[in-house]
Amino acid sequence: MAEKTQKEENLALEVRHVTKRFPGVIANDDVSFSLKKGEIHALLGENGAGKSTLMNVVYGLYAQDEGEFLIDNKVVEINGPSDAINYGIGMVHQHFMLIPVFTVAENMILGSEVTKGTSLDLRSAKKEIRKISKAYGLEVDPDALVENLPVGVQQRVEILKALYRNANILVLDEPTAVLTPQEAEDLFDVMRELTKKGVSIIFITHKLKEILNVADRVTVMRRGKVVGHVKPSETDAQGLATMMVGRDVLLQVEKTPADPKEIVLEVNHLKINDDRDVEVIKNVSFEVRAGEILGIAGIQGNGQTELIEALTGLRKVDSGEIHLSGEIIPFEKPRYLVEHGLGHVPEDRHKHGLVLPYDLADNMVLNTYYQKPFADKMMRRNEQAVLKNATELMKQFDIRAPGPRVSAGTLSGGNQQKVIVAREFSHSPKVLIANQPTRG
Repeated sequence: MAEKTQKEENLALEVRHVTKRFPGVIANDDVSFSLKKGEIHALLGENGAGKSTLMNVVYGLYAQDEGEFLIDNKVVEINGPSDAINYGIGMVHQHFMLIPVFTVAENMILGSEVTKGTSLDLRSAKKEIRKISKAYGLEVDPDALVENLPVGVQQRVEILKALYRNANILVLDEPTAVLTPQEAEDLFDVMRELTKKGVSIIFITHKLKEILNVADRVTVMRRGKVVGHVKPSETDAQGLATMMVGRDVLLQVEKTPADPKEIVLEVNHLKINDDRDVEVIKNVSFEVRAGEILGIAGIQGNGQTELIEALTGLRKVDSGEIHLSGEIIPFEKPRYLVEHGLGHVPEDRHKHGLVLPYDLADNMVLNTYYQKPFADKMMRRNEQAVLKNATELMKQFDIRAPGPRVSAGTLSGGNQQKVIVAREFSHSPKVLIANQPTRG
């Protein structure tokens, strides 16, 4: 009996039999798991397994249809994020919830403003931010504009924002998706330090090596259900992969040698300035041949984004030429590029890849809606062709959604990415430019 009481006292959060339904799909099906105080608990699953949905329920962004939550062994009702925050739950979303033109301090106090009389007391807020930053080893400048910060530092701000609100349960949704390997290692150090100070962490991911590196326990989800709980010390990457997908998985794929053919994309002496009018691409030249993959590597902020925007017609080029299939392409004309065989999987799917309120069928014809068979010469839409296209692509690319008429914004991040990939492959591009395509 004493042992049972001790175990109960050690739980920060318990999720009991939670079910969440959306029209046509059960996103979470009778899910139960517990989070111990001061542990890193990984929530593992494929894209669309229900991990983020479950945490959005825990954080009060969605209401569960069945089930209950216990915090410190007491049943609680979470009817919105304000309830979750009051119970000490903080969440860092995969897509950060920061306002770029605000300072670090302004973002952190938003919704929890410190006032002095009728004015904001930013001085006191900054003092508290510096105190928390130092305590947890998360140094940031409270006066820095968020839009000028590297992605890894922006993530730090999100974590500090939760700690500023006294979070002792921290949910990190795919936190390494936008980080460099070194930034990811820095994050793991921060996570370990937080648990030493009593913070409990739920770590949502589908990256097996990260789990084995940092997690204390793992809960595996598949198609909305919990299929098992395991300690990293009792398994390996192969075992986790098998639990995650329900079958044996090849973790290593033999790469066949390339057989390059004719040049399909040629870049000559390209120079590009960024939004501050600073030259970030300096006399760059390269070529891509049919049948090969050219990788472009580098730490974020070194011109990759500007280069991709120029290649896809989204940014002005200061000098140089780009040839697509032997033709010099006009700058800043994305439609021309699509019509001449260029596909693009953008870095930020929400800003540049999808129209989130639109349904899947419409998103899958965003760059071909005016072409046959989706429209006739009079630009009259062929609804049947649009729906048929979406249905076939959903099946071909295993896009998990109730149907082609659900809005793109309701899908998991991984399934949103599949929608973009399906659309871009559907018009058989000669050249596909994929910027961070494996972000879940």
